[in-house]
Amino acid sequence: MTEYLIAFNDEWVPAHTAEELREKRRASRAVMAEMQTEGVLIFSNGALDRSTAVCSVEAVDGKPVFTDGPYVETKEHLGGFAVVDVPDDEAARYWAGRLATALDWPQEVHRFRGPGEARRNGPGER
Repeated sequence: MTEYLIAFNDEWVPAHTAEELREKRRASRAVMAEMQTEGVLIFSNGALDRSTAVCSVEAVDGKPVFTDGPYVETKEHLGGFAVVDVPDDEAARYWAGRLATALDWPQEVHRFRGPGEARRNGPGER
């Protein structure tokens, strides 16, 4: 199996009413539930935008320097994502298509080069 990131940028999402956003949330959660049932969903989260940025950090002279909010040069902000573990590109495209259809905004698919690191169970367990 291969891990893929399915994501969208907040700037790709057109303006919606509160009710439209609730409907999009219901539709996307149904797709996420199906991903869980199929055993392909590793992790998902969303509702990210400019307002959720805590800080930026960069190394200066070997030490971290923190700046409040997003980095000034950033034009796009990750809006939401899902990490899936599926057999191939075709399966990743399928799930990205399901999300794009449920949400009615674009999704990007990225293949990770290798398995990631995660604490899947508890501290010290994999």
